[in-house]
Amino acid sequence: MEHTSLSNEYNEKERKILLDWAKASIEFGLETGRPISPDLSQFPEKFSELRATFVTLEKHKQLRGCIGTLEAIRPLLEDVTQNAFAAAFNDPRFPPVQQNELEDLAIHISILSLAKPITFTSEQDLIAQLRPGIDGLIIEDKGRRGTFLPSVWESLTDPEDFLAHLKLKAGLPRAYWSDSIKIYRYTTEMIE
Repeated sequence: MEHTSLSNEYNEKERKILLDWAKASIEFGLETGRPISPDLSQFPEKFSELRATFVTLEKHKQLRGCIGTLEAIRPLLEDVTQNAFAAAFNDPRFPPVQQNELEDLAIHISILSLAKPITFTSEQDLIAQLRPGIDGLIIEDKGRRGTFLPSVWESLTDPEDFLAHLKLKAGLPRAYWSDSIKIYRYTTEMIE
């Protein structure tokens, strides 16, 4: 399934800047053990807007790290450099990226829209409202929380399956349902 982006806020030049800085942060991290800190005054104002991002690393089309933020708490460029570093070195599912892997890494940046609550009357009603390939989802209940980016639809194409796996990711049983469950949707602009 092809990922559908609902917006293209960033032009090719801006996309290249974001990808270049994500890569630079990983390279800087290999040398120093910390993320690079861009001087935001050297960039257009757009790069200083508070935005939530995820940075996903793939090696030979296999996930190699993915870290991000769901709330817009940092300027866009800083969020990208911090998350690129974290995806490379702090994703607990993978060992830290090594120098010899750099040339094989594909970097994907997802810039998130504001998450909006979905109103539903039942699990079936919720599933009927999902937009495969478009919606990223956040699930919250009983102190647990999880998210899937819209790109996850590429491997989980069925809405019922997508929701079941998201529950598992949040640490809830696959068949879990309650009246207090909250679901939010967001879209992303993918930069690769």
